[in-house]
Amino acid sequence: MSDSRHIYLKMETPKEAKKKLFDLFDPGPKAEGQSVAVTEAVGRVLARPVFARLSSPGFHAAAMDGAAVMAQTTFGASEASPKILKTGSHAVFVNTGHIMPSHADAVIMIEDIQIVDDKHIQIEAPAFPWQNVRRIGEDIVATELLFARHHRITPYCLGALLAGGLSEVSVLPEPHLFFLPTGPELVDHRQTSGALAPGRVIESNSHVLGKMAESLGARCTRHDILPDIPEQISKTVADAAGSGDVDIVLIMGGSSAGSEDFARRVIESLGQVHVHGVAMMPGKPLVIGEINGKPAFGIPGYPVSAIMAFEKFVAPVICAMLGQQEPEPENVEVKPTRKITGKLGMEQFVRVKLGRVGQNIAATPLPRGAGTITSITEADGIIEIPADKEGIREDETVRARLLRPRNAIENTVVAVGSHDNAIDVIADLMRSGSSRYSLSSSHVGSMGGLMAIKKGLCHLAGSHLLDTGDGSYNISYIKKFLPDLPVRLVRLAEREQGLIIAPGNPKKITGIKDLNRDDIVFINRQSGSGTRVLLDYQLKRTGIDPGSIRGYENEEFTHMAVAVAVLGQAADAGLGILAAARALGLDFIPVAKESYEIVIPEVFAETGRIRLLLEIIGSETFIRKIKNMGGYHTEQTGRLVWKSR
Repeated sequence: MSDSRHIYLKMETPKEAKKKLFDLFDPGPKAEGQSVAVTEAVGRVLARPVFARLSSPGFHAAAMDGAAVMAQTTFGASEASPKILKTGSHAVFVNTGHIMPSHADAVIMIEDIQIVDDKHIQIEAPAFPWQNVRRIGEDIVATELLFARHHRITPYCLGALLAGGLSEVSVLPEPHLFFLPTGPELVDHRQTSGALAPGRVIESNSHVLGKMAESLGARCTRHDILPDIPEQISKTVADAAGSGDVDIVLIMGGSSAGSEDFARRVIESLGQVHVHGVAMMPGKPLVIGEINGKPAFGIPGYPVSAIMAFEKFVAPVICAMLGQQEPEPENVEVKPTRKITGKLGMEQFVRVKLGRVGQNIAATPLPRGAGTITSITEADGIIEIPADKEGIREDETVRARLLRPRNAIENTVVAVGSHDNAIDVIADLMRSGSSRYSLSSSHVGSMGGLMAIKKGLCHLAGSHLLDTGDGSYNISYIKKFLPDLPVRLVRLAEREQGLIIAPGNPKKITGIKDLNRDDIVFINRQSGSGTRVLLDYQLKRTGIDPGSIRGYENEEFTHMAVAVAVLGQAADAGLGILAAARALGLDFIPVAKESYEIVIPEVFAETGRIRLLLEIIGSETFIRKIKNMGGYHTEQTGRLVWKSR
């Protein structure tokens, strides 16, 4: 194994890197067009302008059912002085689309005609020339320009091309991208059957980026996964770059500065590296090079990094090769639900959930790890933090690039607060019961939810804050932190909280009192969460100093994240709900039964979206589903617990 490592070359800003890329390759349309059948041309880009061969319609045609007449023979007709026209000579019955008789220049609609007898009709109003007639070339005139070069053919265009007499058009070749996934840890999704061995991951980046490329008009070839053997990678890349058919080469993975990251080395050995490292997060390890005069990219291995690098650099090259403008994203002004930190010198792309709450669109940051693919699949938008900014204040208005249609953002129920698996059930049932509304939940802890309500940045908050003085839940906190805001408190369920531990309880943990053992590693919930309040209360009761617990300072934001930490042996125990333990096949030691409730500002309580949500909470379907997850008591589910005024 080589222990050599590549330090990044001079780090480029995204703007500098993109300019260098376009200066090097000038990727405008250069290739000759290829002829394709019109019916196969949808999605392709025209290499040459297209002119109509035929007029449409190619004859004067009746636009209505009725009688074709010479307009001047109808002049003078009125209700007081109707006119009688002889059929066959002065009036000919026609249907919509029929060719007009040679002597006629107007059509009287059938509903304006009175039948006198077999040979005569009566009209009570005159027709004017070309009334209700489609004249030759009304839609398309032979020889006129239908579409200019570099126009992308849509299904609508197909009708015009066919009507204009075209059977073939000349289109630009689809840019051909060659994807080479590399890395010994990668597994082809078709070769998986059951759990993956430790250290192995399913290769997905080449498939994701391939479909992104195809959506822009490119075609893709994906090579089988190669291990990190430079000679094999080099030969495969050299063959692809030497092919007259391949336009862009992408080495998937191996772009970082590690000892087994070979993308830069391979590109350098076959051509030239121009950029290694871009001052953006995610996507920093990107490599931009040249082999045989063709762009060659080393794409970062983390999924979100790969997507951002592709969007920022590869997608613009594809668009330029097809003479297309880069897609113009829609941007909206948003307010973050909490402070978002930045990093000076690095442009950062923060994935966020969005939803309109009153006059504001609330933006809740998702996990920022470059390997967190769900931070893209769950995101409604992306906030870009400039390199010269340390972050975004929680009360600051910024712009977000939309990833979903705006109407979806407008009709999203924004839930911010404590995590519970039952919220996911509500989200699914809401979508199944409504094509209009959806639920977006962000997990910032119970106190974080109350603060989001206070700032007007959510429609509801999940909360289970224990008052250690009297054993009640939530009400004392609402009175303290939302004293002037009318709210309703609705019981979602009572649930079992306890210690999530490994199957079979290998450490023989019996309860909270064992958490300060030297051989126990704990995983905690974040400060301000109801689970953290419960833990600290239990520790105080048991007389345990939090500082004596190994891992007390290690925090996660959801019950499922705690369960995953135990499953992955990063911790021996964590406090969480029974449903999370059961979901991953873990053991559970009960500690307390608590009330998990929904805090709803009165201003939203009677809106359609909240009424639907409350109907779902009270439904037999919802109750059955959460009971099946385990650890929920539903006797009071859906009950109004308290109103602040």
